[in-house]
Amino acid sequence: MNYLKKIKYNSPVILSFTLLSLFAVILGYLTAGLSTQLLFCVYKSSPLNPLSYIRLFTHILGHADWQHFLNNFMLILLVGPMLEEKYGSKKLLGMIVFTAFITGLINIIFFDTALLGASGIAFMLILLSSFANIKQGGIPLTLILVAAAYIGNEIINGLISQDNISQLTHIIGGICGCGLGFVMNKK
Repeated sequence: MNYLKKIKYNSPVILSFTLLSLFAVILGYLTAGLSTQLLFCVYKSSPLNPLSYIRLFTHILGHADWQHFLNNFMLILLVGPMLEEKYGSKKLLGMIVFTAFITGLINIIFFDTALLGASGIAFMLILLSSFANIKQGGIPLTLILVAAAYIGNEIINGLISQDNISQLTHIIGGICGCGLGFVMNKK
C-alpha cells in the first residue's frame, strides 16, 4: 500500500490527455463507433451544428482502434512529460489545443475525409522536443535531423501509400512543433 503513495501524477496535461483519449476509445468500442464519429472525429459538416466546432478540438481524443491509440500514446507518454516540465502545463496545453485546431481546420477546409487521432500531437511533440536544449541563436542539428527524418518519411509515405493514415496531419503537427519551438525559445 505504501507503493501507491509514491506514485506521482507527474505530468498532468499529458496524463489527463492520455486518460481522456483512453476513455474515448473505450466509449467508441461500447457504442460501436457511434461516439467516435459523433464526438471524436472531425469532418465537413454544417456550420450550424455546434458539434462541428467541438470536434475541431476533440478529434485528437478519438482513435480507430487500440493499436492506433497505443502507437500515438507510446510516443506522447515518452516525450510529453519532459516537454511539460520544460514549458509548463499551461503552455503545453495551449500548444496541444493550437495543433488540434490547426490540423482539424485544415482537414475540413481541404479534404472530404474524416480525421481522428493524436498523431498530429505526437509529431508536434517530437519536433518540439528537438528544442529542449536549444542555445541562444543556434538551430539544433537534432531538429534538422528529426525534421528531415519524420517529415521526409511522411512526404514519401503520402506519395506512395494508399492507407488510411493522414500523413498531412503528421506533417502539420511537425510544422506546428517547429513553429512553436522557435516561438517558445525565442527568449
